[in-house]
Amino acid sequence: MSSNQLDKKSQAWSALFSEPMSELVKRYTASVFFDKRLWKADIAGSLAHAEMLSAQGIIQPKDLADIQRGMAQITADIESGAFEWKLDLEDVHLNIEARLTQLVGDAGKRLHTGRSRNDQVATDVRLWLRDEIDTLLPLLADMQKALVDVADRNVDTILPGFTHMQVAQPVSFAHHLLAYVEMFARDAERLQDVRKRVNRLPLGAAALAGTSYPLDRERVAKTLGFDGVCQNSLDAVSDRDFAMEFSAFASITMVHVSRLAEEIVLWMSQNFGFIDLADRYCTGSSIMPQKRNPDVAELARGKSGRVVGHLMGLITLMKGQPLTYNKDNQEDKEPLFDTVDTVRDTLRIMAEMVGGITVKTEAMERAALKGYATATDLADYLVKKGLPFRDAHEVVAHAVKQAIASGVDLSELPLATLQGFHASITPDVFDVLTLRGSLNARNVLGGTAPAQVRQQIARHRQRLA
Repeated sequence: MSSNQLDKKSQAWSALFSEPMSELVKRYTASVFFDKRLWKADIAGSLAHAEMLSAQGIIQPKDLADIQRGMAQITADIESGAFEWKLDLEDVHLNIEARLTQLVGDAGKRLHTGRSRNDQVATDVRLWLRDEIDTLLPLLADMQKALVDVADRNVDTILPGFTHMQVAQPVSFAHHLLAYVEMFARDAERLQDVRKRVNRLPLGAAALAGTSYPLDRERVAKTLGFDGVCQNSLDAVSDRDFAMEFSAFASITMVHVSRLAEEIVLWMSQNFGFIDLADRYCTGSSIMPQKRNPDVAELARGKSGRVVGHLMGLITLMKGQPLTYNKDNQEDKEPLFDTVDTVRDTLRIMAEMVGGITVKTEAMERAALKGYATATDLADYLVKKGLPFRDAHEVVAHAVKQAIASGVDLSELPLATLQGFHASITPDVFDVLTLRGSLNARNVLGGTAPAQVRQQIARHRQRLA
């Protein structure tokens, strides 16, 4: 056999072609060196397909046994590192099929009956992504648990709450952390919902139109643990909504990570000094020996852009494609793989870092006193005395102006001075002008009062148990 014939034989579709693929095209179009991570899914899908073909009488029981034996050998070889991945064979699917045929002969050639690489790769990606989702859900739970643990220790710790990055009202630090628990809880709900649409079987759609073989697609779906089958063969091979939807989940999750990371960076800075991080999550400077840089938080913040970029790439990849499968879809895997890796690693390290936060309670409370954070409490006090809120708002604005001029907090203004702004003010006003009084006053569902925060912590612990 000539070298040209050998080159042509290396391609599953080569009989039609009169010359071999150029080396440049071969390297440009090959995906094996990144899609080989799909090998477990590819073998699982092939075994389920072979079992169904045998049950339907499309291949003989001996063929099935040979395929199972060959796949067991291939699995052992891949796991041991002995499997040789060949660029000439383009992708994970043809590499495994070619080796199977070497091991078991014609049975390996019969495996592809009733399927195409189009429905095969769509199945492999869904199987792989489903397993990755199942590893991410516990990591989202761990992230929430780490935040709840820190919150539980800081229910009575007072933090200045901000709007527009200006001190607004005092809040429980625990209440602030539980806001992120809510975010990550929504992320988990989104991921569970995405899983439902990932978990549908494309196999049996063949290239695009279905197949003339009497396949039992529901049997394959049941074997592989899918919730159902893709109902339209054209859509089955060309749909990548599930990848985009997963990437949308990942982008939102990483935005939440980034917001938390940004606050950690701010809180750790000397200008805030609210928290400290364990040394193992910080780095130093090559020139400034005094520096402890929150590099983990900064990098997590930066990686959010990477994941959001992958979402934009996938959406752009799909937007111009006519039905059905196009080679463009080969470009879905690397961004999807990197998104999964990035989210997984980020959630794991962020949960560990959050768990090691040291809270500087006195610094937080001092900061809360700097911005007249109880001004709204004084306005509410006057409303309860009978003033319309807008009038009370104006009265308090004058009081704050006086406190600023005097260089004191509202709670430090003499009673006589406060009464000069409105006669209804009595000595009990000082009960509402303290930071702790402000917290306790917000004893409404979802509020920052410690009693409410403890109830929320209990709810989250029960939910995450």
